[in-house]
Amino acid sequence: MGSDPQYAKWPLLPLSQHVFTLTNGYATKNAQQAAVKALQDAIAQDKMAPFYRYLAHPLDGVLNTLGEGGSSAPGRPLSRKSSLVGMIATKPAATIISLPWDEGLYNQLKEDNDRELQEFQKEEDDAVEQAGDTEVMAAQGKRAEFWARVGDKDKAIAAYESLSEKTGILGTKIDLVLAIIRMGLFYGDKPLVKKHVERAKSLVESGGDWDRRNRLKAYEGLHLLTLRSYNLAAPLLLDSLSTFTSYELCTYSNLVVYSVLAGSVSLKRVDFKSKVVDAPEIKAILGDGEDKLLALSGALSAGPGADDTTGAKAPKTATAAVNLTTLGTSTEQPEAEMAIDFSPLALLVSSLYNGNYKTFFKSLAESCWPGEHGQ
Repeated sequence: MGSDPQYAKWPLLPLSQHVFTLTNGYATKNAQQAAVKALQDAIAQDKMAPFYRYLAHPLDGVLNTLGEGGSSAPGRPLSRKSSLVGMIATKPAATIISLPWDEGLYNQLKEDNDRELQEFQKEEDDAVEQAGDTEVMAAQGKRAEFWARVGDKDKAIAAYESLSEKTGILGTKIDLVLAIIRMGLFYGDKPLVKKHVERAKSLVESGGDWDRRNRLKAYEGLHLLTLRSYNLAAPLLLDSLSTFTSYELCTYSNLVVYSVLAGSVSLKRVDFKSKVVDAPEIKAILGDGEDKLLALSGALSAGPGADDTTGAKAPKTATAAVNLTTLGTSTEQPEAEMAIDFSPLALLVSSLYNGNYKTFFKSLAESCWPGEHGQ
């Protein structure tokens, strides 16, 4: 068993989803308003001055390239090579919900950032004079996580690379590469993610521990999902269900959704039966038995002989999936796990396996809430 993961908190990947929702033409007005509120709260709480500027600055904010910023004049067109292009939807939102630019707020956030950086520099200087390399690395690590927290992609990656060059510990090197991958996922920078997934695989193969090997499996699966390589993503995501601890990447509920959807559209019938329909981790959430898996999470069965119509009329219950493999261990699932109604997903599995394709495509549409899987 290796050391505990490091550098695993930042960035907060749900924020990238909120940006996507805000610019998604299929998202509802309520969803976009919720996304703006979540972004504003995170920017203020985590003092994300660089991220705020990237999004909402009147001249070059990415949202202003879509006519959604606080300026009446749109910014310059967004290059396809821009790292931020992956954060926004390809179909612009018809309803304009803006993230307003507040110069006073930005200046205050920047002052707070500068103050933190001065503290990190003082801590590093003291460590150089009075302590050893471990303490110096710890101070530099705080600065790297700071840049990831406030959303400065280039400075965060540079800081992580600098730490990687200075450490000889393989587990720490892998953690740093995984942190860079998350920065790429956050900004939708697929070439960057691809490059560092390969780099992480090379490090893991050179002697990485079991936990980091399994964490990388989830990272690679999610990356392949963003590329729409469902046939390659499905085995990795489904395998990750039994060993998942990468809560910095996504919630367990989302992993279940991603795994089932990827498997549903890519696996052969025999593999779909063994890896989805009969998978213990999925049975524990979607139900089990001859009832066509219409049970919801928290209810084992919709009852013998229940058909599609009966299942569709059953009351829907939103609940959070529980990773059974982590119960009783030191690995804690996040407290803020979002409740998800798994009934469309359960109906999707049963209808696909039983050849009811009309119901399957309807359930597929209900399972893929517009914007949630659009990136």
